[in-house]
Amino acid sequence: MNIIQVGNVLCSIDIFKELFCCNYRACRGICCVEGDAGAPITLDEVSAIEDILPIIQGELSDEAREVLSSQGVAYIDKQGELVTSIVNGKDCVFTTYDDRGNCLCAIERTQREGLHNVSKPISCSLYPIRVKRFNIGNSGEVLYGLNYHRWAICKDAVEKGYRLSMPVYKFLRDPLTKMFGAEWYGELEQAAQQIQHLH
Repeated sequence: MNIIQVGNVLCSIDIFKELFCCNYRACRGICCVEGDAGAPITLDEVSAIEDILPIIQGELSDEAREVLSSQGVAYIDKQGELVTSIVNGKDCVFTTYDDRGNCLCAIERTQREGLHNVSKPISCSLYPIRVKRFNIGNSGEVLYGLNYHRWAICKDAVEKGYRLSMPVYKFLRDPLTKMFGAEWYGELEQAAQQIQHLH
């Protein structure tokens, strides 16, 4: 059994079994600059971020501001997904750096400073889980799929996850609750307990 259904969400067994905990001190936010496409983003998120661009543009590089001016907040990648714009073929357009060279998200940084209340894309908060959305026929019903994404640059996070015995679904408790609700997360925890009894 590789998939567990919790409500209208199909969960890969990996999110229960794999161990993961971000180790920012080790990786310094490398996921913001590595990769060949931006982070998945929704149209609602694009609209919200567009509203705060005047607030965050001062945090960004000249190159990033040029990309935002010519291409906007997002584009369609090779897989046909809407993703955040990128600079030089890799850096997320919202990447900024502190004085020690650590990568930071300009959206998150300015939100923490109380300059606005817009969050970075939920796909960023949910990493290493990737979310797929499926529309079922014409009924308007939606199914989601949650998969664990393996990425070599996150080896320090995997090692930390093992040290802390932290499964992916526990590490991502807050963003999963934000996306699907506290009641759903409670059902997810029950599913996790059932899986533990089976293995």
